[in-house]
Amino acid sequence: MQDAKFKGAFDKEYQEFAIQELLAAMAEGDAKSVRALAKVAGLHPNAIQNLKSGKTSAIKMTSFLKIAKAYGYTLALVKGKVHIPVTKVGTSKYTMAG
Repeated sequence: MQDAKFKGAFDKEYQEFAIQELLAAMAEGDAKSVRALAKVAGLHPNAIQNLKSGKTSAIKMTSFLKIAKAYGYTLALVKGKVHIPVTKVGTSKYTMAG
């Protein structure tokens, strides 16, 4: 992609698609409604709906981790055989355990 404007637009749309796909993959087999997910994750239902619909693609890492946790997932950084779990500390900060 040599056209910088086209590449920028492509990258933005791909990011939006990737967020929606991650949310859909996490939700697979889980019948939580938007409201139920928002309640468990501690987020506003509009925030969840906007992410699912693609209206919003920007998401804070803390919000993403809350949604993942609500679906039963955890996050880990993986490099080869090294796995570093990301865990919550206190009320809003995350740290890498290891």
